[in-house]
Amino acid sequence: MERPAPLVNWTHAIYGLHAFSLLTGIFGAATVVGAFLTGWPSIIAVILNYAKRGEVRGTWLESHFRWQIRTFWFGLLWITLCVLFVVGTFGLGILVAWAPIVIVSVWFIYRIVRGWIALGDGRPMYA
Repeated sequence: MERPAPLVNWTHAIYGLHAFSLLTGIFGAATVVGAFLTGWPSIIAVILNYAKRGEVRGTWLESHFRWQIRTFWFGLLWITLCVLFVVGTFGLGILVAWAPIVIVSVWFIYRIVRGWIALGDGRPMYA
């Protein structure tokens, strides 16, 4: 399988930006979810995904870009639903909302680690 080196390096850099956001959430004052969705590294990563998407179209790296973009947007969707649940129950749902937030945090970590390992192995992402 052909490995277009500059694009592979871009994809590594994008995974690195996402991972930096995750580490900020794990070791900082923010939550993993908060750091991933609102931290500048992940925002820059998603912008780079969209900016470079045309260059990876038709290559195996396209699946990694799709994986990264979906990780960000689906995570935002799940957290938005959690917030709506909390607001819709007039704050009573805050106790219940922590469980999905923890699950989404673990899901973010899983998606970035799994994708980055596959990239290092030269494999596309399926899912």
